[in-house]
Amino acid sequence: MQATYLLFWFLGGLLLLFVIAPLLGIFLHTSPVDLFSTVKEKEVAASIWLTLWTAMAATLIFAIAAIPFAWILARKRFPLRNWVLALIDIPIVIPHTAAGIALLGVVSRNTALGKIADTLGFSFIGNPAGIIIAMAFVSLPFLLNAARNGFEAVPEHLEKTALSLGASPLRVFFTISLPIAWKSVLSGLIMMWARGMSEFGAVVILAYHPMVAPVMIYERFGAFGLSYARPVAALLIIICLIVFFILRYISTNNRNA
Repeated sequence: MQATYLLFWFLGGLLLLFVIAPLLGIFLHTSPVDLFSTVKEKEVAASIWLTLWTAMAATLIFAIAAIPFAWILARKRFPLRNWVLALIDIPIVIPHTAAGIALLGVVSRNTALGKIADTLGFSFIGNPAGIIIAMAFVSLPFLLNAARNGFEAVPEHLEKTALSLGASPLRVFFTISLPIAWKSVLSGLIMMWARGMSEFGAVVILAYHPMVAPVMIYERFGAFGLSYARPVAALLIIICLIVFFILRYISTNNRNA
């Protein structure tokens, strides 16, 4: 038995090394001078800020529909439900450049949605709105699946009891279902935000400019090589880790409360 545990720990250690080694490699090969000079670049700061706020906007905007829909998926049994669950996971499966092409066929200027955007004075192409759409498309499954799992764990008899006492379904949702499932919902929000922020393939199809940080890293690597792209990558990783750990800390505290 002890030998089995040691084997499993060894295999787990290899996996952790696989995750940690590339990140350590970036920081070991990035000097503090290069990192600080990168921080001072206005183009880099603007790109990282664009990445952060568009990912957050995509998460919050689509959460308005995603969280109630996740409750429906958790509570109701309807025809083709399994097909709906499969459709939700499609963005995870398909190549994200293909996802960008698919989105382009829906939001480009000659489509119905694109024409509506034109009448409102903006375009999804080459615009933060396009970045938000691309980020949301590839990251939405993380929120939907996490929230659905959370709502499935809510004791259904609590909801039914509240309904029998005269509470409206909306009140039951906000006072019973959502508070109990909140830790799973929050985890889903964090994962959706993180996944959206790291998106490249779909974003670059819809909006090469303005540049989000992953696109900037790719452009600098292609134009000037690894040494020029690495400091931007290191800076983005640092910011992502800081924000991610803060959100995880909040999530953990809510869990223990």
